[in-house]
Amino acid sequence: MLQDPSAASLEHNEAPLLAAQRITRDVASVHAASVDARARFPEETISACRQAKLLSAPLPVEMGGAGLGMRALGDIVATMAEGCASSAMVLSMHYNQLACLVRHGRDDAAIAAFLRDLAGSQHLIGSMTSEVGTSGDMRRSMCAVQREDGRFHVEKDATTGSYCKEADVILVTARRDAAAAPNDQVLVMVHRDQRTLTQTTTWDTLGMRGTCSPGYRIDASGAESQICSVPFADIATESMVPFSHILWSALWTGIAVGAYRKAAGFVRQQARQTPGVMPLAASALASLGVGLQAMQHNWQAAACDFDEAVTLGNDAAELGTMRWSLRMNNLKVGTSESAQRLVHGALQVIGISAYKNDGPLSLGRQYRDVLSGALMISNARINAASASLLLVQKAL
Repeated sequence: MLQDPSAASLEHNEAPLLAAQRITRDVASVHAASVDARARFPEETISACRQAKLLSAPLPVEMGGAGLGMRALGDIVATMAEGCASSAMVLSMHYNQLACLVRHGRDDAAIAAFLRDLAGSQHLIGSMTSEVGTSGDMRRSMCAVQREDGRFHVEKDATTGSYCKEADVILVTARRDAAAAPNDQVLVMVHRDQRTLTQTTTWDTLGMRGTCSPGYRIDASGAESQICSVPFADIATESMVPFSHILWSALWTGIAVGAYRKAAGFVRQQARQTPGVMPLAASALASLGVGLQAMQHNWQAAACDFDEAVTLGNDAAELGTMRWSLRMNNLKVGTSESAQRLVHGALQVIGISAYKNDGPLSLGRQYRDVLSGALMISNARINAASASLLLVQKAL
């Protein structure tokens, strides 16, 4: 298996992952039930991530970060998802947004200054790509950027704003100007003191309750150099889509791993109680292991291939191909659906103890959290997009 070629050294891979393991064990897992029950932001986990410098993990080494590539970031997200999926989702979304700025915004003065400061500030980056009137299509915007005397102003009514209240910086999509087509978009970096947020909906969801992403109206102004000069269409294709689909797949795999570990522990306990007798659930557990291994391989292989393309310098060309688009679509749909089946299977292996909410073998939170995978960028929408690609794709 390919190793992560984009990491500067083995030490840069190991230290952040060890920190993530510690935070997952000592912080995220401890507060996960409270985060879920109260639908509150996982502030303890994100604070611990700040202290461990995990928020700057994708930042290049020369800018004070760990220089981690996709595979290493996926390992961190998957680890945290075992303890608290909401914490892992916030971290994966932050990594996604930061990657967009690192890969596409370093030539823009204000963005470059923000990146130079990030290793010290450990600012959390949120996202606002949805909008009322676009039917969930992030590649279209209704709102437009207004520019005057070197400054911008933008107003947007978003259906969801990813943990925007808690974010230090929000990346907002909008049309390039009032005359631009809906798909002629830019990405705007907005700091906390440059925005006014008005919450328009609630966030009382079945799962992923700690991601705190209700609808917001944003009114923001700032320096024009906070607008990324690279078109959002390129940013989405080369960074936002691969980072979201690969890191989310790592996250859903992490949830499945956590459920599998509980099921395996249950089966081992049964085996100890009846020495020499194979527990009835052992075969079902073995079957779950097959599916789990496939899930892990799929996201890890995609992450390694992404990192290799970046290292070889052909990522812009490779990530724009129909072959890669289909691969990302299939990864997202396949992993989100497989994770649901695996958590359900783990619940069947354990039985009533997993169905209860108040015991150490409970899988209620994991079950609810994993259901979000098929809904975050609807699998039906992605399958429709893949069908369109297959009509013109001659060979896989």
